[in-house]
Amino acid sequence: MSKILITGGAGFIGSNAAKKFILDGHDVVIFDNLCRVGVEKNLEWLKTFGQFKFIKGDVRNFEELSHLFSDYRFDVVLHLAAQVAVTSSVLNPREDFESNALGAFNLLEAVRISAQNPVIIYSSTNKVYGGMENEKIELSGDAYKLTDYPRGIKEEYPLDFHSPYGCSKGSADQYFRDYSRIFNLRTVVFRQSCIYGYRQFGKEDQGWVAWFIIVAMTDQPMMIYGDGFQVRDILFVDDLIRAYDMAIKNINITAGQIYNIGGGVENSLSLVSFVRLLEEKMGTKLNFGHGEMRIGDQKIFISDNSKLKLNLGWEPITNYEDGIDILYKWIKDNIHFFKK
Repeated sequence: MSKILITGGAGFIGSNAAKKFILDGHDVVIFDNLCRVGVEKNLEWLKTFGQFKFIKGDVRNFEELSHLFSDYRFDVVLHLAAQVAVTSSVLNPREDFESNALGAFNLLEAVRISAQNPVIIYSSTNKVYGGMENEKIELSGDAYKLTDYPRGIKEEYPLDFHSPYGCSKGSADQYFRDYSRIFNLRTVVFRQSCIYGYRQFGKEDQGWVAWFIIVAMTDQPMMIYGDGFQVRDILFVDDLIRAYDMAIKNINITAGQIYNIGGGVENSLSLVSFVRLLEEKMGTKLNFGHGEMRIGDQKIFISDNSKLKLNLGWEPITNYEDGIDILYKWIKDNIHFFKK
């Protein structure tokens, strides 16, 4: 049995990770400031799977993290606490920096000073690659295609932090990488594409797959920013957690590594094609408006998962049709959470 710390453990990805590790018999500690809508519901849900320790705290507070590592000795740390929306980062860059860049630095320093040597998983983002504005992009039907990257973007693609969110997550990304090189911490960075699944309380500026389903079911206005031909590869949350687990169990291979992770070409779709899929499920025509493309958005991003497959044998199991069915049913069964 391992002692596992999950910062942001009451959030969407965090609560799904906590469930997995609780069921596997590990001793789980959740550290979260509970600032996101719906997270209290996630904590109540987790109680149905077994015992865990919850500590209300904020990664922006170094003393709180330092005390945490004085009180406990952790085998594994999942650093998932973050400000997660590009639009929010533009509105409040300081809060974004403190939550993401400073929070990550505080976590790394707390580990380094404690002289512990846990495996540390960091959830980074594909936004570290910027808007990729100089790439050749063609329109094929209702979806953009990257002409020179038919299998997606690899880890060697040049970094280009764009938006305060891209800068804060990107700087944290590099800190995790360098603390492995300089201080021999056992860090693993996952540059994540669009993750979706149950327990996702989506909002307009983050968690778009869940958000589109929520607004469709609750008859709220639906807005697509840009022409809707933007393409994302979507990855079901269970597949992401499985990759975390494999990286932890194979830390002799993964320590110090950075991995792109997403649904890949096979699980990519445009926004308008997703809306059409929703219309088929609901048996009705959905009305949506168009707004200007948002700062820091990418016309297309698809993750090339080949490094993860080579190192760990990992690849997505849940195709997007099945994954969307699961999320659709979860939102429908819990629609009371989302009605105003």
